[in-house]
Amino acid sequence: MDGWRVLEEAGELTRRGEAFALATVVWRQGPSSGQQGSRAIITASGELRGWIGGACAEPVVLREARQVIAEGVPRLLLLGTPEQFGAAVPEGITVVPISCQSEGALEVYIEPVLPEPHLVVVGRSPMARTLTELATALGWRTALIDSPDFSASDADERSMVVVATQGHGDEEAVEQAVAARPAYLGLVGSHRRGAAVLGYLADRGVPADQLDRVRVPAGLDLGRTSHREIAVAVLAELVQLRASGALATGPDRSAAAAAPAEAVDPVCGMTVTADRSSYPLEHQGVTYYFCRAGCRREFEQDPAAYLKKETRC
Repeated sequence: MDGWRVLEEAGELTRRGEAFALATVVWRQGPSSGQQGSRAIITASGELRGWIGGACAEPVVLREARQVIAEGVPRLLLLGTPEQFGAAVPEGITVVPISCQSEGALEVYIEPVLPEPHLVVVGRSPMARTLTELATALGWRTALIDSPDFSASDADERSMVVVATQGHGDEEAVEQAVAARPAYLGLVGSHRRGAAVLGYLADRGVPADQLDRVRVPAGLDLGRTSHREIAVAVLAELVQLRASGALATGPDRSAAAAAPAEAVDPVCGMTVTADRSSYPLEHQGVTYYFCRAGCRREFEQDPAAYLKKETRC
């Protein structure tokens, strides 16, 4: 996948609401397989699509990209041996020493691309349409679905769902929404109407802990207002809750941060992924991993030399 194809793939992931990081080589010192302008996508699960560099650079970029997704903060990496840069590294750049036979170096910019908030508005009232238009103006991924067409599959645990059916199938819509376990679920209506809807669902066996998560009435309390102002009040509550961190509407950052197991190459000292891609070798009941086949061969020829070195360290 070349650079332009990577950008097309990035657009597709964005449209699907998936979190990923975009890594771009902004500087290189040859010899290096990574070229200036080389790009790659790293998904939250650690899959790399594109080309950013060889066996030395790739595992480092994968590890750092997962952290970038988890933190939501871009990072500029300088990859090479410590002797190449010394004290001449500008502030704000993360230096990651790597031991690579090519003796090349790379500067890689990794930026997070996080999905926009996903709002599902259920209903066909003027208020529902106004809320949809306002959220769309904020750049949110927004869907307006009539109550008979709405199901739990239209939302997930990171969605925000507002039921604004105004008495047209409130119970059915809330029951479907509860099953999706969204990050936010609000019902537009009075306290009295809300109590009736939730009481009906409780009688139908919907668990109390799920019903307790339904906000009734949805939105900030602005008193007696018009339908347009109700839409503003609901949107204001959603913005307030997201800004405070009360809603988990972003990517699953715990999964993004859960990097695979790592090991240190006993020959060159590089940190590598402890899996089949890192040339595993079992020696005296212990499995060692290597950045390249050459390091594995050197270890095989004289394991004791490297194990003594590891013990001294």
